[in-house]
Amino acid sequence: MNIRQATVEDLEGMQNANLNNLPENYTLKYYLYHALSWPQASYVATTTTSSGQERVVGYVLAKLEDDAPDPNKPIQGHVTSVAVMRTYRRMGLAGKLMKQSLRGLRECYGAESVSLHVRKSNRAALQLYKETLQFEVLGIEKGYYADGEDAYSMKKILVSEEDIYDDDEDLLASAAAQSTSEIAV
Repeated sequence: MNIRQATVEDLEGMQNANLNNLPENYTLKYYLYHALSWPQASYVATTTTSSGQERVVGYVLAKLEDDAPDPNKPIQGHVTSVAVMRTYRRMGLAGKLMKQSLRGLRECYGAESVSLHVRKSNRAALQLYKETLQFEVLGIEKGYYADGEDAYSMKKILVSEEDIYDDDEDLLASAAAQSTSEIAV
């Protein structure tokens, strides 16, 4: 299992993970927009099939907020989507993907904070964001999702390297490294 920066070649695998695991779905064009605009913010978890093919089993899709840069306003990142295929859950992949993305947003783009939305009913994700990654709930956005479900609006201030580095020494490699670098999980 490897975690590495997402590339254009990964977009179909990312979309497949999204379609199979989340009710919120995105077009390939949307993934491409993220990959080309903020290449160091999105990551994939991959495995190798018995035939030797690389397969995306999870991803994090992130970006900088779209507002025009204001020199008086801190730079903020946003996590658009995180998904892990069911058979690869409970292995810590979502947390590792998130930490890589947070690191990329901080080191490569200077983000001082990162926001995200999570369904009120998604207890596993809420626990990951609150307990493991130390995001705080800012409020509830009523009817945020297309099906009418409310979302928690969450935010994390990226104060120190401890906030974005994993306990595994293998994951301490810089997110600014070349896109061909891989991290073994």
